[in-house]
Formats: sequence, structure tokens, C-alpha cells
Amino acid sequence: MNVVDIAGVTKTFGEHTAVDDLTLTVPKGSIYGFIGPNGSGKTTTLRMIMNILRPDRGDVRVFDEIQDGAATSRIGYLPEERGLYKRMKVRELLRFYGGLKRGQSVDGAVDNWLKRMDLVEWADKKVEALSKGMAQKVQFIASVVADPELVILDEPFTGLDPVNTDVLRSAVLELQRKGTTVIFSTHDMNTAERMCDFIFMIFKGKKVLNGTLSSIQDQYGHDTLRIRCKNGSGVLADLDGVDRINDFGQMQELHLTPEANPQAVAATVMQRTEVWGFEIAKPSLHDIFVRIAGPEASEVDHA
Repeated sequence: MNVVDIAGVTKTFGEHTAVDDLTLTVPKGSIYGFIGPNGSGKTTTLRMIMNILRPDRGDVRVFDEIQDGAATSRIGYLPEERGLYKRMKVRELLRFYGGLKRGQSVDGAVDNWLKRMDLVEWADKKVEALSKGMAQKVQFIASVVADPELVILDEPFTGLDPVNTDVLRSAVLELQRKGTTVIFSTHDMNTAERMCDFIFMIFKGKKVLNGTLSSIQDQYGHDTLRIRCKNGSGVLADLDGVDRINDFGQMQELHLTPEANPQAVAATVMQRTEVWGFEIAKPSLHDIFVRIAGPEASEVDHA
């Protein structure tokens, strides 16, 4: 069963096409990651799922229905532009949001989430007293406290420190275990790789990738040599069979040409310097993203 069905959707703003003939399905109970450069159409797509925006063409069905209004108790939404009533106290704000969605008391759920997010001691403080990270956790609670069936999170991890990122990641995975469907957009490719059942990439309004991480990587094959060596990128220039190097400091990713022999490339590096380890691998999601959307990428038109 699909929770979201998007069929042939196009959305324009004046002469700009934000989303171009998009078709996408989100299975029930999955975590679906939306990736793409800024301005690619991610947030526009999320807002059409929420019915905050309506498509110019095509249909967006949620729970097998075309939504009549933007608000529904079955959907929780964390927008990219955070917004909370700063003069309200945290607990009363969450009770207010939860009551609007569920139409009944959510006091128990609020207290449980405050404990889970380590915010109990801030429950009776005004929102304006919170740090950015704490406010972000409060907004996340506001999006899930009414126990929605679908949760849409627009850049939920941006600005969080590693500890709070782990707390939020754990909460999202717990929601999935309980049967909630989660859609989130992110610029963190590592998070997308580790968390998502499916990954969708939009670029210049068009769908360019969609599927599991393995199926996406299979499109590119084992064309990456990850290597750790003395002097790093300084000794890797002008290697035959290498058309690009991603330098991560302690490790370099060598993108190989189709005719290249990875063993021969590694042997050449060993002749130049001391090699501590190497791996022939599929490209990372980060590398695939850069290939499609980086400044040297050619125009991409994938179905």
C-alpha cells in the first residue's frame, strides 16, 4: 500500500518550473529521503503533498485521497522555516498544537516526548529562552505529538549538534517501527544512506534518482577506488584511468573511467607512495549527488 501517490505533477511559479512532470510513490511504513540542491524542488514537492501548494497539472493523492485542505490530523509536518510562538511556554505550546490536531488532550504524549527529548526541565520555560537546537526539538515534538500516520520533515537535522542529531534520528526510527511513514529532505548524504529505505533525488525540477541505495549505486557500478596513502592527494595527480578525485583529507575517492583497471591504478599509486589501504567500491551517495548536480556535471534527464 502506498501512503503517497504523485502522478505527472508539474508546478510553476511564473516562468519558473519548480517541479516538472513528477511521478513518485511512497510505500506505507517506509522512510523516504528527498535529496537535491537548493532550489531543486524538494520543498515545493513536500508542500504539494501537504496541500499547502496545489499542482498546475497532475494529481497528488495521500492515503488514496486528493486532500481537500492543508491541515489533517493524519499528517505531521516540520517545515524548513521553523516557527513557534516564542512567548508561550514549551509544555502549553505542545499541548496546544497536539489538541488542534487530535481534538483531545495530549498531555501524556507531551510529557513522554519531553522526557524522550531531554526537555523536561525546560517544559515551563518560554520558547524564546531555548537554544536553537532545543527549539528545533520542540518543533519536532509538535509535528509528531498527535501520533500522525505520515510525518513530513523538511531538513530536520540542520543545525543540530551530534548528540541531538542522534536523539532525533532515534526518534524517527522509533516512529517507523510503530508503523509511521516518514518523508524527510536532507543535504546530509550520510544520513540519507544510513536511514532511508528509499531515496529520491530531484534536480532542476526533474526526478533524476529514485529507489533503494543499492539500486541507485548499481546504476554506476564499481567505478570508485577509495584509497588511504602517504601524502594523500598530493601524489595522486595525473593517474591514467582516473577522471576525478574527491579529496576527504585522510582518504581520497578516485572516480575511474569505464576502461580503467582498478588494480593497475592501485599498483601505480603504490609505486609513488606508501599505501595504507584501498577498496574498490560502488560510489557513495555523496559522489553520485556531485556527479549529477556538481558544477562539472552535464545535463541529466533520467526517468
